Amino acid sequence: MTDLTLVIGNKNYSSWSLRPWLLLKQAGIPFAERRLPLRSAGWTAEIARLSPSGKVPALRHGPVQVWDSLAICEYLAEVYPEKQLWPGERAARAEARSISAEMHAGFQALRQNMFMNIRRSLSGRGRTPEALADIERIVAIWNGCRGRYASGGPFLFGHFTIADAMYAPIPLRFQTWGVAVEGLAGDYARSLLALPAMQEWIAAARAERESLPHYEPD
Repeated sequence: MTDLTLVIGNKNYSSWSLRPWLLLKQAGIPFAERRLPLRSAGWTAEIARLSPSGKVPALRHGPVQVWDSLAICEYLAEVYPEKQLWPGERAARAEARSISAEMHAGFQALRQNMFMNIRRSLSGRGRTPEALADIERIVAIWNGCRGRYASGGPFLFGHFTIADAMYAPIPLRFQTWGVAVEGLAGDYARSLLALPAMQEWIAAARAERESLPHYEPD
């Protein structure tokens, strides 16, 4: 049994739910998963009971409630310091926090024009100038981190950290919208997609039957 419960939305659509879910899986931290499909019957009342913000994801740890993806990840890093969920070296840790916060607060054009829908292929669409600028910045982050920390492993700071969890939905968006990424950034995207936990999430997303019109163009 575990006293950690993570409330998530649809795996096909909820990029924010993926982030702490993947971190828990990669860190080997036992948890119970509760999937609450977005906008399902009784959604408003149930999510209000489970998450003070009325949004997913939300974590319950005994009497403690934590909501918001990055806050959940930070909480897990405090509760499980032995898991090294941030880089150990101070400068790398500062950079990891910075790019995680940048993902958390930014890239609005990419979110709006290339939303997550694992089941669809929408290649060539959504490429507004602003979305392309977001992609360029993300690729620069990936190339920079992989260039500096490649000796420690295949992820942004060598071993898997919160920063990787925060960027994990991006390769899924790139697949859906047909965004090709080469070089170090491309290798990194493929490393994320190859994770068994990511493949588990993708398989579950494809098996879902809920459909939300906002995420289903045409």
